Amino acid sequence: MNGALIELENVGVAFNAQRRMGGAKYWALEDVSLTLREGERLGVIGRNGAGKSTLLRVIAGILRPDRGRMRRATVSCQLLSLALGFTPYLSGRENAILSGLMIGLRQRDIVARLPAIREFSELGDFFDQPIATYSSGMVMRLGFSVAIQAEPDVLLIDEVLAVGDAGFQEKSGAALRERMNQGRTVVLVSHDEAQVCTLCDRLLWIEHGRSLCEGDREEVLAAYHAGLANTEARA
Repeated sequence: MNGALIELENVGVAFNAQRRMGGAKYWALEDVSLTLREGERLGVIGRNGAGKSTLLRVIAGILRPDRGRMRRATVSCQLLSLALGFTPYLSGRENAILSGLMIGLRQRDIVARLPAIREFSELGDFFDQPIATYSSGMVMRLGFSVAIQAEPDVLLIDEVLAVGDAGFQEKSGAALRERMNQGRTVVLVSHDEAQVCTLCDRLLWIEHGRSLCEGDREEVLAAYHAGLANTEARA
């Protein structure tokens, strides 16, 4: 693999369309290629529905390509997901343990981190209450506080840098940036162009399930904006 951790060649992923659409396959990804090397921080940009989240799930091993080829070195990949495996009638503490197990932590390790999770989430006594009593913001804070405990070889981040209120957003963003700056390999999906340019080494632009441009941040952004302008001009 020429030193690459992950390689995708002309990867496509199809889902069965709804019956009213004739049952034909819908290609969430049609033709995506990329190479990810150790220590790189790749930002993925594109409009809604372009296939960015599907791409992260392919890299994570959650989805298997229907065509093309994916090669991955022996590395752990973690999709940073909020509220993974949360059960409403269980407490925040109990959900934290279950969610920690689902992201690959050993039970003794996640139990040892419970005080840190409780403190970071700012839930206070609600940590031991059923999450059915939580607001959506509280659930997101708990989810982030658990997810950030993972230490994979490749961290996959899907639009989760804006969690909770302004104060918690600042804290959660700082925590992620700290991990990204530790030399970890990262793939970041975000609509915030300033964010991806600050945090990532290079960019990948995908549109309609196809990788259109990959490389230097400024060059990819320029191509992306030109593409948007052309689309608007034709509308």
